[in-house]
Amino acid sequence: MLKLLITGSSGLIGSEVCLHFASLGWEVHGVDNNQRAVFFGPQGDTRWNQQRLQSVIKGFVHHEVDIRDRQGVLNLIYSIRPDAIVHTAAQPSHDLAAKIPFDDFDSNAVGTLNLLEATRQFVVEAPFVHLSSNKVYGDAPNEIPMLELDTRWDYADPIYEYGIPETFRIDQSKHSIFGASKVAADVMVQEYGRYFGMKTCCLRGGCLTGPNHSGVELHGFLSYLVKSNLEGRTYKIFGYKGKQVRDNIHSYDVARFIEAFIQNPRSGEVYNLGGGKNNTCSILEAFEIVASLSGKPMQYEYVDKNREGDHICYYSDLRKMQQHYPQWSISKSLTEIFTQITASWQQRLA
Repeated sequence: MLKLLITGSSGLIGSEVCLHFASLGWEVHGVDNNQRAVFFGPQGDTRWNQQRLQSVIKGFVHHEVDIRDRQGVLNLIYSIRPDAIVHTAAQPSHDLAAKIPFDDFDSNAVGTLNLLEATRQFVVEAPFVHLSSNKVYGDAPNEIPMLELDTRWDYADPIYEYGIPETFRIDQSKHSIFGASKVAADVMVQEYGRYFGMKTCCLRGGCLTGPNHSGVELHGFLSYLVKSNLEGRTYKIFGYKGKQVRDNIHSYDVARFIEAFIQNPRSGEVYNLGGGKNNTCSILEAFEIVASLSGKPMQYEYVDKNREGDHICYYSDLRKMQQHYPQWSISKSLTEIFTQITASWQQRLA
């Protein structure tokens, strides 16, 4: 039986990957120490998701290991000898990173290096998939000329008709401290692929979302927005008139792409992983969609200051992914994503 090691296994993407590969017959090993609860408090707690995995996946093995623990990571990879590694664990918040820069860098950059080196030493042939971030581009996408429409911003330059490509520059811009730590990890994952010939890829995620997200104000855009609507909570819009645009991809489609890469891996690759132009929405548009599903008007206030390094408009150019893996495409529409997230929060809040 093939063995998969997944860090951040109790998180949104990690848990989806666990379930997906378990359905394919893999032995699944999850690594998670509920650090999200440390970062975000009780609202970020993911133990419920760990318990869900343990109850629904036969033979699921949970490892309470902190990826910052170098010897612990080396021991783990040595003992399991996984056939593939999916690294989703991270400190994921741009705003929080500025308050805890050491924790942020140790989690995002050092933790990734620990995993890469353990993989090189003990299972060098195993594909290594790293969940990077579109924040590696910093705020450079904001330099693209924009069109202001009624409810959203969009790119005025036809070069970006399909979104941001992987060739977009990643330096000489403001990233947030989080974005900078993700750049360090991203480049290191590429380097282990190119220098050592390992089968690595960085997935530069847009808004990765789905019904099993423990969304909080500092991380989890759609999940937190839907939860706020259902609870009648006031949602804060930070700048850009609420017209800032994101592309949203369901965690299931993320897991399907990871499967495609592991089946046919490449070395030192980079992919922009998002919903693409068809799955974009602005905050104002998201308000309308969730209100139509819940029957509740959105309560919000506007803060006339954008988040540091925030994108005015960002959506992923998916053409490289589809060229390399033509069997993969987006299967979950924006409407389906909203419907599932709303139903999940209605159930959890009941």
